[in-house]
Amino acid sequence: MEPIIATQDLKKIFRVGKVEVPALRGVDLVAQEGEFLAVVGPSGCGKSTLLHVLGGLTSPTSGSVFVDGNDFSTMTDSDRTRFRRHKIGFVFQRFNLLPTLTARQNINIAQHIQGNGYNPHRFDAVVDMLGIREKLEYKPYALSGGEQQRVAIARAVICEPKILLADEPTGNLDTENSQVVLNMIRALNRSFRQTILMITHNPEAAAVADRVVRMRDGRIVSD
Repeated sequence: MEPIIATQDLKKIFRVGKVEVPALRGVDLVAQEGEFLAVVGPSGCGKSTLLHVLGGLTSPTSGSVFVDGNDFSTMTDSDRTRFRRHKIGFVFQRFNLLPTLTARQNINIAQHIQGNGYNPHRFDAVVDMLGIREKLEYKPYALSGGEQQRVAIARAVICEPKILLADEPTGNLDTENSQVVLNMIRALNRSFRQTILMITHNPEAAAVADRVVRMRDGRIVSD
């Protein structure tokens, strides 16, 4: 079976003035459809850069990236934008909710942007699984950090992306809310069979995943 994510000799070099700073130094990674994969490592090891490349948010310096059978090197910027809109959901450490909108509106705007229209069955399934039905008419300032992150996750998965990329999704949460959010991400993976790649520096967070990949200095050191 063809993997849903595959990279080969992936390299990314950032240039700061005349200085080259390598972030990825030849990463080979494969993930199968429906897998929950955690990428762990210290700050600056390249894990967030890897997520941004896999999400089509930045281009690699060299190497290949295949996501759901698509070769990113052959796609234009607009092709990658369309691909992200329909195939990939993002969850970040900062919740990035629109402060003037209610939780319901923050979730629904994702369906509006994708253009597939409102799907009440999907909406009900997601908000009930994430336990936020009673918070839908609240704006972000009236929600706890854990509730805001659950709304952000709902927004990321409401359009049924095949892949969910999560960058330190519990980084701004206390221990109790972190475990709640992690359990819900795991439940989404099991119920909807979404492929999930989660970046974290926390071994306890990584423990909920099917598989843990460790990075250091821009390379995968164990898998």
